[in-house]
Amino acid sequence: MAEKSNKLVLDNSEMTEEFFENTRLLGIMAPVKDYQFCWHLNSMIGLDFRLNHDIEIRLVKKKRDYFFSVYEFAEPVNFLCHYVYNNKFDGEYLLNEFRHFDFLWLMKGDEVTNQTLQQTIATIRTIPSVQLITELAIDKIENKENLVF
Repeated sequence: MAEKSNKLVLDNSEMTEEFFENTRLLGIMAPVKDYQFCWHLNSMIGLDFRLNHDIEIRLVKKKRDYFFSVYEFAEPVNFLCHYVYNNKFDGEYLLNEFRHFDFLWLMKGDEVTNQTLQQTIATIRTIPSVQLITELAIDKIENKENLVF
């Protein structure tokens, strides 16, 4: 007689939706290493992005581990935090549906107005390695949970 397996399935949808409340997401095409891109952001724009190993994203695909680095910058005068995710690691993508983007920039924790977002986009465009930057619609992301740390 076969035994019945009682598996519990964790539903992360509510946590994921909460994570993305009041966020803005940018896709950036810049064919450089993540540390080089963040160095440009820090030196040319005056930000202070730092690699945060504690929120690095680990995905298991094809029985193999893939690690996607996340750089973090918290604005000192408000609650807005910026996160730059490396979208590529060893031939795999953090968000497969946005595979043409090298980096994803998430703004979270405080409201980002359209004017502020457009200023940020214009500033990022001044970096020589940036070929394309656009806002991504959160509802178009197929695997939102991949961005949750």
